Amino acid sequence: MTHEGFRRGVRIGIDVGKARIGVARSDRDGLLATPVETVARAEDGSDLAAIRQHIAELEPVEIIVGLPLSLSGDRTPSTADAVGFAEAIARLGTPVRLVDERLSTVTAHQAMRGVGRSQKKSRGVIDQVAAVIILQHALDTERGRGIAPGEPVLTDEGA
Repeated sequence: MTHEGFRRGVRIGIDVGKARIGVARSDRDGLLATPVETVARAEDGSDLAAIRQHIAELEPVEIIVGLPLSLSGDRTPSTADAVGFAEAIARLGTPVRLVDERLSTVTAHQAMRGVGRSQKKSRGVIDQVAAVIILQHALDTERGRGIAPGEPVLTDEGA
């Protein structure tokens, strides 16, 4: 079912991990999320520079960042890390939304096992697969409900 309220345009999906960041993108019609790359986390800001480059190349209408919550919905130390990274991305000028990503990494591991890849062999792509799952869920949610998923990341002082 297609809602008239669905916003066309490329979206970037991001799975923020402690060691790696998975990056995915959608097509312009917002139908399908596909993997892009895995970026190593870096203290020097090169991870944010890599995201900036994808933004420049893809010109997305928005960026979807996975919000890691515990199964009960509570915030965790990973939640603060993802929110901080999302805020840094938002300062680059493209709208950013945080979307609940509970079980996305578990689902990604299951998908990789389903195609015969061990956890060790999947390490380099698992974050991309998680980013695809997060972004696809956001696309499907918006298409089904006609409203943008998750919560916007605000960059002004009171946010």
